Amino acid sequence: MRFVIKHEMKGRIRVHVLQDGMSFREADKLQYYLGIQPYITSVKVRERTQDISISYTGQRETLIHLLRSFRYGSADVPESYLQNSGRELNEYYKEKLINSVVLRAGSKLFLPYSVQAAIAVVKSVKYLWQGIRTLAGRKLEVPVLDATAIGVSLLRRDFDTASSVMFLLGIGEILEEWTHKKSVDDLARSMSLNVSKVWRVQDGQEILVQASDILVGDEVVVHMGNVIPFDGVVIDGDAMVNQASLTGESLPVHKRRDGYVYAGTVLEEGELTICVKEVGGSGRYDKIVTMIEESEKLKSSLESKAEHLADRLVPYTFAGTGLTWLVTRNTTKALAVLMVDFSCALKLAMPVAVLSAIREASVHSLTVKGGKYLEAVAEADTIVFDKTGTLTKASPTVVDVVSFNGEDPDELLRIAACLEEHFPHSMAKAVVDAARIKGLGHDEMHSRVEYMVAHGISSTIEDKKVIIGSYHFVFEDEKCQVPEGMQGSFDALPAGYSHLYMAIESTLAAVICVEDPLREEAADVVRALKKAGISKVVMMTGDSERTARAIAGKVGVDEYYSEVLPEDKARFVEKEKAAGRKVIMIGDGVNDSPALSAADVGIAISDGAEIAREIADITVGADNLYQIVTLKNISNGLMKRIHGNYRMIVGINAGLIALGVSGVIQPTTSALLHNTSTLAISLKSMENLL
Repeated sequence: MRFVIKHEMKGRIRVHVLQDGMSFREADKLQYYLGIQPYITSVKVRERTQDISISYTGQRETLIHLLRSFRYGSADVPESYLQNSGRELNEYYKEKLINSVVLRAGSKLFLPYSVQAAIAVVKSVKYLWQGIRTLAGRKLEVPVLDATAIGVSLLRRDFDTASSVMFLLGIGEILEEWTHKKSVDDLARSMSLNVSKVWRVQDGQEILVQASDILVGDEVVVHMGNVIPFDGVVIDGDAMVNQASLTGESLPVHKRRDGYVYAGTVLEEGELTICVKEVGGSGRYDKIVTMIEESEKLKSSLESKAEHLADRLVPYTFAGTGLTWLVTRNTTKALAVLMVDFSCALKLAMPVAVLSAIREASVHSLTVKGGKYLEAVAEADTIVFDKTGTLTKASPTVVDVVSFNGEDPDELLRIAACLEEHFPHSMAKAVVDAARIKGLGHDEMHSRVEYMVAHGISSTIEDKKVIIGSYHFVFEDEKCQVPEGMQGSFDALPAGYSHLYMAIESTLAAVICVEDPLREEAADVVRALKKAGISKVVMMTGDSERTARAIAGKVGVDEYYSEVLPEDKARFVEKEKAAGRKVIMIGDGVNDSPALSAADVGIAISDGAEIAREIADITVGADNLYQIVTLKNISNGLMKRIHGNYRMIVGINAGLIALGVSGVIQPTTSALLHNTSTLAISLKSMENLL
């Protein structure tokens, strides 16, 4: 790629691309390609000016080489990203907004008054018709008020006021439509599939392959806790599938042979083999958009209240207009009330404030699936943390494999990795990574694998039953025994690590010691959350009492619970809610899913299990926990802004009505000041909260 450097300082550079025009698709390719580079911290591509602003760490020469070697044709960018980037949508509404303002200014400056009047009359037809239709439906709502204000202005031959009202109503409509479409697109993108690898059935074996290699007709195995990657027909297995993200159904659906499953739904229990019928992701995206548009999920209760309040205020505005005329017998003063309605500002400023907060959250790697969840975070007083992968680092590592049956530790690790690679948990990933680093190939050598949530895995190798999992699962549920003479070694296992126990034929074969270090920022985050309004911080874990007590002491939580099952976490959340508390649940694993669903707000770690991300209302980046504090501060700031907007709207408009009724200002001036203040409040609502 050819370019020139326009501006440069340490860690930041702006370049201009030398080419004949840049399409939206080319801009998106550049944005994606540069954005995924580990040493680029932020990038903005402007297709109109063909400029790229880049913030980076590391060597300048590396970045320059990257830009020089970039080719649109060879850049590997997912098609779903290009189809749903939102760049074209934003440009469309930006142009629509600019055109409206330019046309309004142009007509005021260059068109004769008679032509302006004729345009006002033509434009008024739409608003008058909407008002008549609303009235015919026996409703006294905002369209009736707008139609009355415009109609009375036209009857008084005050075309300038009518034009001003219609112009600002038009601006409001564009902003509201833009807000809605952008919210839907952002949410749909966050819910769209991001599955990179799948298990394909090949010659009777499960082979891990790239999702992009799958063709229609291929057979794919989906294990418990994973997202179903393609639309297809079930050819084997029996499972419960969570379709809430696609259909809104709250309960999982039973799927068996000959049943049809959809991409993006989540397999909660069991296992399925499907014959792929559709490999494209766009169908999934379209279905999500439809589902969101038909639901009220995006709106916070304050947004909904603002809409209802706006409509409920209409009769009072009419009553105030009529009363003013009866008392003063002055049409001009009565019109001053009619021209100043509270509803316009309420209906516009609130959605803009919420959208702005969702956008700001996304800048901090926070994906929020709707305004109501920000409101719930602001109101929350209790936060429940899962330990592993949340308070502790997202990438635990295997530090030792202790053999209890005399076999080579590497061979035992190979067996463990063969079982664990099928399941989405940070501990399982640690085992698989340890085997990979040691170069231990582990071709499939077991029969069907069963996964018991929060317990462990069971399978058969060479007609011998093999299980791997927690102490509770291996020794209490499965009644396994420590080999004779090995109790001393068992008691001497290092206490500072988490332990995975593997047994063969009911006898302990190995203990895998996993280092699961506490995040450095965990204690500071807990203190910051308390300062931000959280009164109760709880930690829940499936680990032993000893490990849980040590971690809880370091983090500074108010309560902790050890050796808990998924249903215990969900039960605790429900109990807290029943006591009148607002609860946030934060987790990353399959076993956190019931509690994430039960909480007022479920927050998943971005690199956790797919089912956790799918069920959660908000997803946070895995880099550090401070993002949760950022989320709380954004949510608190949003509620403060919304309440401030209420007070400002009521104060300004009440003042304008008082000035109009007292004869200090004319209806035209009232309408202008009212609409200007509405736009000013809306623009103010678009500013960053932090």
